[in-house]
Amino acid sequence: MTPTLVPPSRTSRHLALLVAFHIAIIIASNYLVQLPIDLFGFHSTWGAFSFPFIFLATDLTVRLIGKAQARRVIARVMVPALIASYIVSVLFHEGRFNGAGALAVFDGFVFRIALASFAAYVFGQLLDVQVFDRIRRSSMPWWVAPSASAVLGQALDTAIFFAVAFWHSSNPFMAEHWVEIALVDYAIKLTVSLLLFVPLYGIVLNAVLRVLGRRPLTEASPA
Repeated sequence: MTPTLVPPSRTSRHLALLVAFHIAIIIASNYLVQLPIDLFGFHSTWGAFSFPFIFLATDLTVRLIGKAQARRVIARVMVPALIASYIVSVLFHEGRFNGAGALAVFDGFVFRIALASFAAYVFGQLLDVQVFDRIRRSSMPWWVAPSASAVLGQALDTAIFFAVAFWHSSNPFMAEHWVEIALVDYAIKLTVSLLLFVPLYGIVLNAVLRVLGRRPLTEASPA
């Protein structure tokens, strides 16, 4: 078993914070995915800019407290995120606050989004954990693991989410454009991840390593 960087005595607190962070990002992303934008003539949603935060958090979790603990975070997030995503998405459907009374009527469209988010999160994150952990054990430069896990994990996450949420959707716009939106969404998330979150992963991890009195990352050190 690969040793972790965070002492076991602090693991429970870190897990609780990570679970809360994951749920918050999922809720925000499920709300933002309902808000379309045009980017360079292509259809996308604001959710493309928020969800990569989860992959950053997951990669840091694997690096600091291990693959098993990262999977434990995913297991703890699944059901609460599904419920919270549905509630928030109903209350703020299409960016408007609809009042608490909206919860009295089951919204199939919003439930599909919440269910799609649930499935995409589980499978995308599990793939991310596996890819990241496998590569970080090698002698490759530190940035390869978070980059490869972002490419593969977010591809699976995006494909599952948009197919489950919007294929033959009751929303005419999303039913017609979901493939285009999914491709643009993936391109945005991947660009944001590779240009912003992979460097941020290195910065945050180096800061943690310095606090723990460990040697900072170098281009030759594993992630």
